[in-house]
Amino acid sequence: MDLDDCIIIGAGPAGLTAAIYLARYHLDIRLFDCGTSRASWIPTSHNHAGFPDGINGEELLERMREQAAKYGALREPKRVTDLIKPDECFTVTCDDEIYRARTVLLATGVVNNRPEGIDDQLHDEALSRGLIRYCPVCDGYEVTDKKVAVIGTGDHGTAEAQFIRTYTSDITLVSPDGDHDLSDACSEALDEAGIRRVAGPCGGFAMENGAIAFDTAEGRMQFDSMYPALGSVVRSGLARSCGAEVSEDDCVLVDDHLETSISGLFAAGDVVLGLDQISHAMGQAGVASTAIRNRLAEKMPLRR
Repeated sequence: MDLDDCIIIGAGPAGLTAAIYLARYHLDIRLFDCGTSRASWIPTSHNHAGFPDGINGEELLERMREQAAKYGALREPKRVTDLIKPDECFTVTCDDEIYRARTVLLATGVVNNRPEGIDDQLHDEALSRGLIRYCPVCDGYEVTDKKVAVIGTGDHGTAEAQFIRTYTSDITLVSPDGDHDLSDACSEALDEAGIRRVAGPCGGFAMENGAIAFDTAEGRMQFDSMYPALGSVVRSGLARSCGAEVSEDDCVLVDDHLETSISGLFAAGDVVLGLDQISHAMGQAGVASTAIRNRLAEKMPLRR
C-alpha cells in the first residue's frame, strides 16, 4: 500500500490552501473532497482581500482547486468514514477503501443549522439572493439600514442580533420555537438596542415581493434578509475517533502550530475554535502545512 506524506480531509479554503502549500513543498499528498464545503454557499464574498468587487464562493474554490492541481495535488472526490492511528502512521478509510499517511490534516469545517421547515430548493435560492445569510462578520455590511430578522433566542440569538444592530436599527429577534428564552440581562440588552422580539414558531417560509417571508405568533412577516442564529455542528467526529481532544463545543483542540493532541494529526479552519472566516482558515492552513513539512523533514532525506 502506498504511503502518502500527508492526507488532507476536507476541501474548503483551509484544505485547499494546505494542498497548495504541501504540494509546493514537494510532498506526496492526497486531498479528500466530499463536496460540502460551506464556502460554496457564498453568493458573493466582499471581504476577501484582493477581490474588490467580490467573488462567488464556488468560483473561489474552483480557482484554488486548479492552483492545487497545478502543483500536483491529488484530489479525490470521496468522503472519509474513519480515521485511526494504529502505529506510527495513520489509516484513513473511505467506505471500503483504505489509505495510509505519515501525517493528516483535518479541514472538515462545520455545518450551519437551518430553520426547520424550509426546503432545500427555497433555501438555496434565498441564499443566492441574500435573503438568507449566515455570517454577519462576512456580510453584515450588505444589510446596512435594511429590515432584518434574526431567528434565534437566548444568549446566542441575542449576541447575533446585537452584532447586526451595528449595521441597521430595524431588527427583529424571532424565536424558532414559541416564546423566547431570555435572561434578564439579554432582555435588558435587547431593549437598550431597540431590538424587537417576536415569538415563534416560524414556518411557511417563502420568497414574496423580493423579500423572505414566514409566519410567526404575531402573523406573517417579511424581511430584506434573515439570519438563522441556530448554531452549527462541528465536524470533529474523525478527530474524536482518532483520540484527539476536543472542546466542550466539539471544536478540535490544537497547539500554536495547529497540531492536535495526537502526534502528526493537525487541524485547520472552522473545525478549530476561532473566527469562522476564509482568511483565518487559510492562515491556519499555512501554519499547519509548514509545521507538517518541518516535521517530515526531520525524518525524510533532502531533495536531490
